[in-house]
Amino acid sequence: MGKTISATEAVRQFSDLLNRIWFRGERYTIARGGKPIATLAPVSRPATCTLGELIDRLKKLPRLDDDAKMFAQDVRRGIRKALGPPKKSSRA
Repeated sequence: MGKTISATEAVRQFSDLLNRIWFRGERYTIARGGKPIATLAPVSRPATCTLGELIDRLKKLPRLDDDAKMFAQDVRRGIRKALGPPKKSSRA
């Protein structure tokens, strides 16, 4: 069924309400003047899994080929170029 909260509470806690609705699947009835006027509920449950299930899913992903290695090297090279060499300290 869910919790009933006032419209004022809903306005003040809207971001937190959305997080609780999405991540916990909670439902809220919004009341104004003590009368229910709306319901906030998740459109669908977020996909969740245990850490073990996640590891299994990651193991089943296709392996990256040589292009991925070259891409990773390009990224590292770009980062080094963007950051430049470390600056030497003026203290000696």
